[in-house]
Amino acid sequence: MTRTRLERSLSAADHPILLETAAQLSDAKKSWNGKQVLGIDTEFVRERTYRAQLGLVQVSDGETAWLVDPVRLAGLEPLKELLEDPGVTKVLHSGSEDLEVLLHSVGALPEPLVDTQIACAMLGQPLQMGYHATVQWLLGVEVDKEQTRSNWCRRPLTGRQLHYAAMDVVLLPKMHETLIEKLAAIGRLDWMHEEVQRAQRNAHQVVAPEKAYLRVSGMTRLDPDAMPALRALAAWREQVAEQKNLARGFVIADAGLVNLARARPSTRDELQKIEGIHPKALARYADALLKQIREAANDDRPVHRPAPLDNDQRRLLGRMRDLVQKRARELGVDPALLASRRELERLLRADAGGRDIPERMTGWRRAVITDDLLALIR
Repeated sequence: MTRTRLERSLSAADHPILLETAAQLSDAKKSWNGKQVLGIDTEFVRERTYRAQLGLVQVSDGETAWLVDPVRLAGLEPLKELLEDPGVTKVLHSGSEDLEVLLHSVGALPEPLVDTQIACAMLGQPLQMGYHATVQWLLGVEVDKEQTRSNWCRRPLTGRQLHYAAMDVVLLPKMHETLIEKLAAIGRLDWMHEEVQRAQRNAHQVVAPEKAYLRVSGMTRLDPDAMPALRALAAWREQVAEQKNLARGFVIADAGLVNLARARPSTRDELQKIEGIHPKALARYADALLKQIREAANDDRPVHRPAPLDNDQRRLLGRMRDLVQKRARELGVDPALLASRRELERLLRADAGGRDIPERMTGWRRAVITDDLLALIR
């Protein structure tokens, strides 16, 4: 990239175009038509709500930065049309959360899509390398992190917020150009596209209330008798959180659910003694909690809970991790790109139980690492 092009991108971040009306958004859509590559980013708030609240959507061709304001706009149809336009490659960095937010708030996922974080991982960078470190590595540009934790749903937005938001997107088209060339040179473009498609599929997945207990921190410390109660309580919390659009912890925290499942109180007096539950939650949900515990006592359906690995399995898991480390060194990539410890354990359990290979261990990973891991297991 020439210095002039980089300077134009940085200048665009200094003068972003804020889109707050339907007419402004429509005009911007005309500018987007015919572009081959556009960077996309989102800013959102999700600390207290079940679903993230979209505060801003940034779009850039590297020459101009458009900031779409969903708080002020009544409809986002032109943005939806852009996301679905097959002729425009959309570029995000670490897009998993952005995909979820866009699908829920705009009603579409960007397609076709390139994720620069995934692309960098294919080139040997850390799997979770942030945008700021990526820009520094690829372009030698330092990006201000000061506004990372801003409230993006509060209006008016400050000039510093607008500049920060624009900087998160103006360099993406240039990064895309460099990364695609590097990936093509080592034959890993298909790897990147496969990972992006996996992320798009994951964005469509929802948490089944009946399986919500598997995500409760501390679940593995409970004895088998407590598991039906935890399953019922976690399913109830999932439904309440979604209905009220509250973060799960603002209904009842994980620690409270675990303590409830362990003690299984049957009266309000016993319920009052449970630690980890806010007094307001006890007052609001006491009857519902006691009902879930009471009904769970008569639920004889089996509750799936992974058993601890035995000594032989732990030793085998260690050898699997050694193999992943060795293969990662050979490929020059972060071992986590091939398989995390959790993913290795899932593969081990799936093979032991005669189940299908976990989806993430298929595709390009099958020939690169999965077949060798299965040979080691067997």
